Amino acid sequence: MVAVPLSEPAKESPTTPDAVESEAMNWIGFAAGGTLVASGLLLLAGERRAGVVAAASGTALALLDQQQTLHHWWEALPGYIDQVQNVLNKVQDTVNEVAAKREDLHRILAR
Repeated sequence: MVAVPLSEPAKESPTTPDAVESEAMNWIGFAAGGTLVASGLLLLAGERRAGVVAAASGTALALLDQQQTLHHWWEALPGYIDQVQNVLNKVQDTVNEVAAKREDLHRILAR
């Protein structure tokens, strides 16, 4: 008679909460994407009012899903506004300089 040694079955590793969390379906993201696609189709079909309502609700769902990103954007917004204001000030200064040079040139040519 031949004896065959039986090995012990491998112990299953317990799942970590991170692994379960990463495998979870993003239902809010799917709902937001589906609603935005539906709104686009409604707008293409000529249903403007229903398309706009669907787009607004899809956007609200997307913002609900991306709260952290929205918070970072909201915090960065004042810096972007300051940068745009600086650019506009430089453009205004350049326009004022060009206007002054134009007046000087017009005075010189009018003699």
